[in-house]
Amino acid sequence: MAHEKFQVTGMTCSACAAHVEKSVSKLNGIRNCTVNLLSNSMSVDFASDLVSVQDIVQAVESGGYHASLISSKHSAKKTPSVPEDAIAGELKNMKFRLILSLVFLIPLFYISMGHMMGVPLPSFLTGHENALSFAFTQFLLVIPIVFVNFKYFQVGFKTLFKGSPNMDSLIAIGSAAAIVYGIVAIYQIGFGLGHQNMDLVHQYTMDLYFESAGMILTLITLGKYLETRAKGKTSEAITKLIHLAPKTALVIRDGAETEIPSEEVVRDDIVVVKPGNTIPVDGIIIEGGTSVDEAAITGESIPVEKGPGDTVIGATMNKAGYFRMKATKVGEDTTLSQIIRLVEEASSSKAPIAKLADRVSGVFVPIVIAVALISVIVWLLIGQSFAFSLSIGIAVLVISCPCALGLATPTAIMVGTGKGAQNGILIKSAEALEILHGIDTIVFDKTGTLTAGKPVVTDIVTAEGFSETALLKIAATLENASEHPLAEAIMLQADQENIQPDALDSFTSVTGQGIVGTIAGKKYFAGNQKMLDENHIVMDLPENIVLDFAEQGKTPLFFADEQRVIGVIAVKDTLKPSSKTAISELKHMGIHTVMLTGDHSKTANAIQREVEIDEVIAEVLPQQKEQKIRQLQESGKKVAMVGDGINDSPALARADVGIAIGAGTDIAIESADVILMKSDLLDAVAAVQLSKATLRNIKENLFWALIYNTIGIPLAAGVFFSVLGWKLNPMFAAAAMSLSSVCVVSNALRLKLFRPKYHTVQRDHSFEQQAHPNEIHIKENTKMEKEMWIEGMSCNHCKARVEAVLNGIDGVQAQVSLEDKKAVLQLSHPVEDDLLVKAVTDAGYEVVKIK
Repeated sequence: MAHEKFQVTGMTCSACAAHVEKSVSKLNGIRNCTVNLLSNSMSVDFASDLVSVQDIVQAVESGGYHASLISSKHSAKKTPSVPEDAIAGELKNMKFRLILSLVFLIPLFYISMGHMMGVPLPSFLTGHENALSFAFTQFLLVIPIVFVNFKYFQVGFKTLFKGSPNMDSLIAIGSAAAIVYGIVAIYQIGFGLGHQNMDLVHQYTMDLYFESAGMILTLITLGKYLETRAKGKTSEAITKLIHLAPKTALVIRDGAETEIPSEEVVRDDIVVVKPGNTIPVDGIIIEGGTSVDEAAITGESIPVEKGPGDTVIGATMNKAGYFRMKATKVGEDTTLSQIIRLVEEASSSKAPIAKLADRVSGVFVPIVIAVALISVIVWLLIGQSFAFSLSIGIAVLVISCPCALGLATPTAIMVGTGKGAQNGILIKSAEALEILHGIDTIVFDKTGTLTAGKPVVTDIVTAEGFSETALLKIAATLENASEHPLAEAIMLQADQENIQPDALDSFTSVTGQGIVGTIAGKKYFAGNQKMLDENHIVMDLPENIVLDFAEQGKTPLFFADEQRVIGVIAVKDTLKPSSKTAISELKHMGIHTVMLTGDHSKTANAIQREVEIDEVIAEVLPQQKEQKIRQLQESGKKVAMVGDGINDSPALARADVGIAIGAGTDIAIESADVILMKSDLLDAVAAVQLSKATLRNIKENLFWALIYNTIGIPLAAGVFFSVLGWKLNPMFAAAAMSLSSVCVVSNALRLKLFRPKYHTVQRDHSFEQQAHPNEIHIKENTKMEKEMWIEGMSCNHCKARVEAVLNGIDGVQAQVSLEDKKAVLQLSHPVEDDLLVKAVTDAGYEVVKIK
């Protein structure tokens, strides 16, 4: 099954998109076809042995549109193209058409309407004797407007004759009818003057409609210009992502540093990155050390320390040190390119809610044309004049707006997915974004998701006659040869206390129990209760110790010689700082929270009490996770699953929405619908809130688009004329039609203001050492927030410099937005405004306002 993306030109409304989709879907071998009006693109899944790319292109062109292949698995560009180039060209063309239209519309409107407003006209245009000059001058002025906007007629009539009329067809029929009637009027005026029939001259002088045609075309172009400008803003997130990648890279070639375009970097190249530079590709540091600002990719504002062996991500900022790295992912394989691809695919995908608009759009234009014709005929039969009936028909044609209906969903989807990407939340499809808003149950994996996934030593209990140092030295010696995750915790604790392991004479691993080793000729055991029982070792320590540890969610490791237990070391996987807050927020939103873990029920219950999660399903084998998700779904729940490991991937795929932690495995990320780049569970809350905000926005758009047409068409058809005397002038109908699309797109742009709202007090989680050196508790301090508007920043270097000076102040964590020229400051304790202002001013920038 092949997947290709095409650029489709000539589409102007949702009826066009519906027709293109229908034309391609009819082909044998097409599995799925999705057309996006907003990006003028089409994604097609097809059987390459049954249908070719050329067949697909021909199917599009047979409907009156043009298509070209823009991406291919075999010929993809190494770096994505910038989407605003096409929009900029379109805007330039529309601006030219709009200005030229206005240049001729103003005198046209002055001549046709000036006498009604008491504005004097030249003498050669006034009076019945000059009626022909009056009419013909208007005709001459409307010709350039028609010429510069001839695209509406070209596309409109072409699609009409091919049986797939669109919005351009409505405009073309309406304005052409007005122009043709005006030409007929000129002949009637000529006939009246020739036969001295001044009543006929007067009648047709008042019914020319050239100004209506010119005004319709100009207002539609104005609306399209404003709409295109707004549509360009919906894809700003993708544009910003593309601009993150540096244009050049320093690589070592023939033993010397050489500057080359970033897209020419190949795998295994040695890349040099200097302080303040942006990292060009993904790779591994082989020399040097630094701190890297990964905010652009993960949204995490605090720079991350990096050294030899650590991975670095392309498009992130090297803050301080000089280092060399080996390129591991280049071109379309880099993290940035994959993020751009995911955001583009999500933006061009269709949400299930869009199907209603698609069904309506497919029949909308033919129905409108039929309504216009019926309206004209009905008013003629009632006894109204042809001019009156014609104006009714034109008004019906130009007020009907399939555009607003077609733009309602894709604009909100594009802005919503883009906003998610800016916040480190990658949403793979519009369907996932829609489903997420209705989730009522979220299931969390424990290790690496709720917890940090890095066990630490919490307690050391020794038998009589044994010191903690002696026990830790024996434990470190035994565990030094083990690869178990709990062994890493003990080795880390020994390293912190500067305890070096002794030589180990022999070592044996006992599956399901622990390890046995010989130190200086003496045999020692390290393991669980089962190992003690199997070797008949006496437990001299109080029995409640083990129970207490289990109740607290800690895992006890027993250490013994051949006669007795010499001590117990308790190890625990600590919760992530944001886990408890995230669970609290989800519960506040009415979402049922579940923890799925393979741990013993006592350990799981301890975690449950600590994080206050609603439900725990413990002692679950990896292969059973998917089954548990299915059981929840069968009970009527709409389930999201949050996980990070390979064993989570079946459950992530089974869930209605799979959410992968960004620090997790590639397999888990591939199986998921949503990726949290920061590995912060509060982002899961933000993802749900973003989904709800996006769906609310889509429903608002659809409501206004439908209600606009529901009210506008009957009004234009003259339904209210007999009762209330309301009749809609075609010019006002065109203005209303133009504004409807602009309003829908503008409403979607409100999503750019989205910010997650947390009802729990925002807290700063810092680790504080207590009386026992091995016990870690969380200290929570309420944070204060300030906003600072700054002038003078012009690039990412400026942004980095301002962040550096502000973050250098004790108790300040700053995140600077270059676009908004604003810094958001999180303060762990009160900081004077003067100090903040001085820091920024000394760095060479101006603080405009602080609050």
